[in-house]
Amino acid sequence: MSAADAAPAATRAAPAAPPPRRGGLWRDRDFRLLWTGETASAFGSSLTAVAVPLTAVTTLHASAMVVALLTAAAWLPWLIIGLPAGAWIDRLPRRRVMLVCDAVSLVLFASVPVAAWLGLLSAGWLLVVALLAGTASVFFKTAYQAYLPTLVPVARLAEGNAKLQGSESVSQIAGPGAAGLLAQAFGPVNALLADAATFLVSALCLLGIRTREEPLPPPPPDATLRRRIAEGTRFVARDPYLRVLTVFGAASNLFLVGYQAILVVFLIREVGVGPGAVGGLVAATSVGGVAGALLAGPLARRFGSARTMIGSELLGAPFGLLIPMAGPTTAGLVLAVAGGFMVVAGVVTGNIIKGGFRQAYVPRELMGRAVVSMQFVNLGTLPLGAVLGGTLAGALGLRPAMWLMTGGLALTGLILLIGPLRRGRDLPAAPPAPVPRQPRPARGGAR
Repeated sequence: MSAADAAPAATRAAPAAPPPRRGGLWRDRDFRLLWTGETASAFGSSLTAVAVPLTAVTTLHASAMVVALLTAAAWLPWLIIGLPAGAWIDRLPRRRVMLVCDAVSLVLFASVPVAAWLGLLSAGWLLVVALLAGTASVFFKTAYQAYLPTLVPVARLAEGNAKLQGSESVSQIAGPGAAGLLAQAFGPVNALLADAATFLVSALCLLGIRTREEPLPPPPPDATLRRRIAEGTRFVARDPYLRVLTVFGAASNLFLVGYQAILVVFLIREVGVGPGAVGGLVAATSVGGVAGALLAGPLARRFGSARTMIGSELLGAPFGLLIPMAGPTTAGLVLAVAGGFMVVAGVVTGNIIKGGFRQAYVPRELMGRAVVSMQFVNLGTLPLGAVLGGTLAGALGLRPAMWLMTGGLALTGLILLIGPLRRGRDLPAAPPAPVPRQPRPARGGAR
């Protein structure tokens, strides 16, 4: 089935989800297992996001640039193997790919405390682990985006994404706080054992899912890897909605990770916050993700999915300008938390709507390649943003770098006003059908 076959005669608005029955997707056993595994994995990832920089700063006495490079290494694989990964995943069982990625990630993060116990841990070791774990993440996240519609009906994708994003946001509250406590009690290196354990939980949950994927149609005999990659890239580049969302995501992520890559260093060395309190502050800002997950559905129903997505990005990002105002006083710390809260709330609200739109909009046989084509650009700017943040922090200082990064983030929402997104109340449910070519009139005629 081609993209044209999957499209209706004209673009239509996304179907409204049926009124949520009591319990909703919580009554679905397989979704509960997926949710449990993803929640555990999100908790471990948010714990690692604080524990790894703390390890680099407090154990290895790394500079801001090295800490930024750790973030860059985790996202660099999207630029290296992102596009072929999408083509491969469109030919492989998605759940099996996710299981392999969980196993690899478990071994990688468990190796960090083992290396520390043996006296072998170095910044180079952390960089290698970040790079390889990032590679596993490329395959896992691409397979996961393509796998969710297997378990959740199209009309329930918004509900499923909201539940998954909500639990991820809760995990982002608990993870940094737990990282701070574990770092204080056992050292930041040993906190990474908790992240390794979450990958085991994720794998066990995936193994328990009973729903089996329908086999994908075999590719044509002449479908080379390059041709399959090109199909997904062309689909995204030619679609007016996906194209704008891809450009916006790239710009937003550049500045978002630019300030986040140096946030821990900024809080410790510029604001004067202790390692234990850093986790608490990051957790407090993550409460915004819970608010975004709870409000995304009601706001989309009230104002429309397109309007809510644009509004959340335009209104949330400028609050990031409060973060560089942070100081050692209570009022100064409140500014940092409030700014981070609003940024995260806007990001999560937009991500829920964009995720459900993409999973319903893109034809199934193109899903992996289309998703990874967008993420190749969206997430490919993350290592660039991390390096940019670290470079500016080294050249200008931590606070000026924070001003530049949050200032750029505040402007990125304007990109969403380009193209058709601003014209409709809701996002469409499928691509428009191609306009048939009109036959050319015959040349010549009566004279």
